[in-house]
Amino acid sequence: MQHDGIKKLYYSIGEVAEMTGLEAHVLRYWETEFEELAPRKNRAGRRIYTEEDIAMVRRIQRLLKDEKYTIEGARQVLARRADDLEQQPVEEALRELRAFLENLLQKL
Repeated sequence: MQHDGIKKLYYSIGEVAEMTGLEAHVLRYWETEFEELAPRKNRAGRRIYTEEDIAMVRRIQRLLKDEKYTIEGARQVLARRADDLEQQPVEEALRELRAFLENLLQKL
């Protein structure tokens, strides 16, 4: 993500608010409602957002504003997506194991 033509590692809450069109207090509130949104704080105690944090803000924004989910509904969607991502490697390993076993059975 670039801001003013310069790629940055971290963004302030004001910069994120400007990029997303949200107020800073909304971003702070969402942090209390969505565990997936947890920007780190610098030594001065100010929030520093990474590109991943900003992507999560945009995901939450899309769910709440565009898709009209409630906060609880958006939480469930995000949790389901996280579960799906965790499940994918397991499912892939099971498919590979099944193919291996089927191949082994054919050789017997």
